[in-house]
Amino acid sequence: MNILRINMSAETPEVKVEPLGDYEGLGGRALTSAIVSREVDPLCHPLGADNKLVIAPGLLGGTAAAMSGRISVGCKSPLTGGIKEANSGGQAGHALGRLGYAAIVLEGKPKRDDVYKIYINKDGVKIEKDNSLKMLPNYDLIERIKKEYGEKIACISIGPAGEMKMSAASVAVTDMELRPSRHAGRGGVGAVMGAKGVKVIILDDAVTTPRQPKNDEAFKDANKRFVAGLQKHPVTGQGLPAYGTNILTNIINEVGAYPTYNFKEGRFAGARKISGEVQAELEKQRGGNPTHGCHRGCVIRCSGIYHDKDGRYLTKQPEYETVWANGGNLGIDDIDKIAMLDFVYDNYGLDTIEMGVTLGVAMEAGLIKWGDADAAINLIHEVGKGTYLGRILGNGAAFTGKAFGVERVPVVKGQALPAYDPRAVQGIGVTYATSPMGADHTAGYSIALNVLKTGGFVDPLKPEGQVDLSRNLQIATAFIDSTGMCLFIAFALLDQPDTFQAFIDIVNAFYGWNMTDNDVVEYGKKVLNFEKDFNLRAGFTKQHDRLPRFFYKEPVTPHNVIFMVKDEELDQVFNW
Repeated sequence: MNILRINMSAETPEVKVEPLGDYEGLGGRALTSAIVSREVDPLCHPLGADNKLVIAPGLLGGTAAAMSGRISVGCKSPLTGGIKEANSGGQAGHALGRLGYAAIVLEGKPKRDDVYKIYINKDGVKIEKDNSLKMLPNYDLIERIKKEYGEKIACISIGPAGEMKMSAASVAVTDMELRPSRHAGRGGVGAVMGAKGVKVIILDDAVTTPRQPKNDEAFKDANKRFVAGLQKHPVTGQGLPAYGTNILTNIINEVGAYPTYNFKEGRFAGARKISGEVQAELEKQRGGNPTHGCHRGCVIRCSGIYHDKDGRYLTKQPEYETVWANGGNLGIDDIDKIAMLDFVYDNYGLDTIEMGVTLGVAMEAGLIKWGDADAAINLIHEVGKGTYLGRILGNGAAFTGKAFGVERVPVVKGQALPAYDPRAVQGIGVTYATSPMGADHTAGYSIALNVLKTGGFVDPLKPEGQVDLSRNLQIATAFIDSTGMCLFIAFALLDQPDTFQAFIDIVNAFYGWNMTDNDVVEYGKKVLNFEKDFNLRAGFTKQHDRLPRFFYKEPVTPHNVIFMVKDEELDQVFNW
């Protein structure tokens, strides 16, 4: 596996292919964070030539391992000012792995306002200036690319938000049907790709073959045991395939941890109308499908297909975070309107969480009324058009809060909080506060133990045990993100020791390694150390590892609790 470096500063972008060298043994998040931490000046401007955008499949990208097709996108974040790894499904991870690249590193910055397309196949790399693609939304862009390159490709692209360098801009990745519906959403990675002048990367892995393991028999055996474990677990084998991630809406609402009206309340009266159960039934009635994989080799298949009232494709099945951010968070209980917002975000290339929370801040400021879905959609069109108001909103919740003088802005390190109230689930509050990425539920998903009781139980309403829980989950997650595996495998890993062992056996058989549980822990710590070190040099202190103060002062209904984990305890998360 090689690193493909593309210098966009040169008059004709320069391409260099080099071996992994010192980065040997790293993949996915480990590789993006290592390159950013070692090679990017932590004090650089995120949209300047000194930042780098790193796109890396996981350690198992391009292999026959189940669930291994996710891709990491890393850089210095224009949203947080710190290190960023945003994670996406879709076909690009496997395509890039099969083409023999452990990472694409976009460096420098064009001297003029041109946009480029990059075509990669087994014979090499071709880079062309193509200003006819300027400001195309993602779906229109991919239709154009399909006509030129056919349909046996995978694409990584940005929409208008990325070209306008908005801090909420995402990087889109195409799914199995070549729709730009999977997104590395968080942290403004799309703005950095836009700053590099790259509109789309086309990956053509035709006539390539899967990467081969060092020990084929052991690999096949471990993969078989791993898949069997996923299929027999109630979450990964039944709940997620049947209802997608939005199965969580009724669950989280019931336990009073569903942030409503910009984190004022813990339950939403209209939650059942926008639940995964209702969504799945609608999809079946309209000819969509609640069970769908976002990439080849996915056996959980939590990514559905959502059709509109006329039976036409509208968007991927809106995920739980998207439904919450643009549903209960805003007082909207119309699943069709939420699905339309999801499509619009994907088309313009925007993070659904950041923008949903931004709309909540806008509603708090009085720009539009709570529950007004049509007004919310219109505001996102302002973003897509790049109006003055749109540019404020497109730079995220923290920026919007400052622009309109809003005090209650739910962000950490400038990044919007996801769909679990940290007062009702104290463990996730620790993760939000301390993750090097800014508020991020995926960094250490305490909901598994705090709410779903997967792998044990830690009382979500008490501060005791939450720091240890978040620390352990952040370490484990850093390793999973580095393999290219979907994070949802964690449910089965936590409950089934034999499935966890099968997972490690897959990695060992592929690389000829002898990793143990302890080695997994050390690997995860190494990744987090890269990230913490970068943020420290970028000027972050322990004061940045804090929730907004209103979480400590305003009790949330129905539990009437505040966030109770003390600051000095938060400072212990990374003491190992």
